[in-house]
Formats: sequence, C-alpha cells, structure tokens
Amino acid sequence: MGKSSISERINANWQRLHGLPGGKRLFSWLAGKLVPYSGSIGATVEELRPGFARLTLKDRRKVRNHLGSFHAIAMANLGELTSGLAVMAGMPQKTRGILRGLEVSYEKKARGLLTCTSTSDVISPTQNIEHNVEAVITDEADDVVAVVKALWVVGPER
Repeated sequence: MGKSSISERINANWQRLHGLPGGKRLFSWLAGKLVPYSGSIGATVEELRPGFARLTLKDRRKVRNHLGSFHAIAMANLGELTSGLAVMAGMPQKTRGILRGLEVSYEKKARGLLTCTSTSDVISPTQNIEHNVEAVITDEADDVVAVVKALWVVGPER
C-alpha cells in the first residue's frame, strides 16, 4: 500500500474524530501540528467535507490587537486555513495544493466568536492550475467582518 494523500489523511482523521467527545478539538489540534503557524491561532474545525470547511475562532487575548479587537493577521490566518482545508479535503490522490496569493478585505471591527466558511470546487487537475477560493468571516451577529480571497495552485504531486 502506498503513502496516502493529504486529502485522504484529512478526510479519514475528520471522519474518525469529529463525532467523538472532544473530537473536533483534537482534529483541530492535529491540523495545527501539521501547519504550526496556522495552528497558532487555535481555530476549531466545526464542519469539513470535500470542497467545504467551517471553522470558529474564539476571541481571546492572543488573537487581539492593541485596540481590543481581532488582529488583522489572525483573521487572514483563519481565512487561509479555512480555504486550505476546503481545497485539501476535496483533492484526489497524488494531488497537492500550495497557497500562491492572499487578499484580505476587512469590513468591520471583529469581536466575539468568529465563524469562517469556505466553499471550493472539487477539482482533479492533470497539471498545475490556479484555483481562487473565498473564505468569509462573520461575527456572532452574522455580520461579515472580513473576506479572504486565496489563490491556491493545485496540481499533481511531484
């Protein structure tokens, strides 16, 4: 049996863990160990399936700025992580994805629990292609606080 793809590992671990008590937190912690910088914000994966991810981020001191609201880069990090999980969960075997660009628009000061959702087409490229994915971050009032546009390059593993 060959090495499993990132998509297979993500989906298998999610299926195994998400329904268990504390399973979503454990999966989120494991994802943070795989990508340490993204894991530094402590987001929780709430829902994951091929082409879709929904994460939450609690408001706490380590993700705040000097104004007492969410730091801009913490929100960018949340959007990147959410879009990446949506893309990676939908990739076929022997495919890889890498972030090539990130654009963030900050719409409103963010406080309280944030929810980030991202939807991605499930693609099976035979060569590297650029794939634009949007992640929308909302607050507890369901107001949009930021929109992250991520450019992922998806293609066959080398």
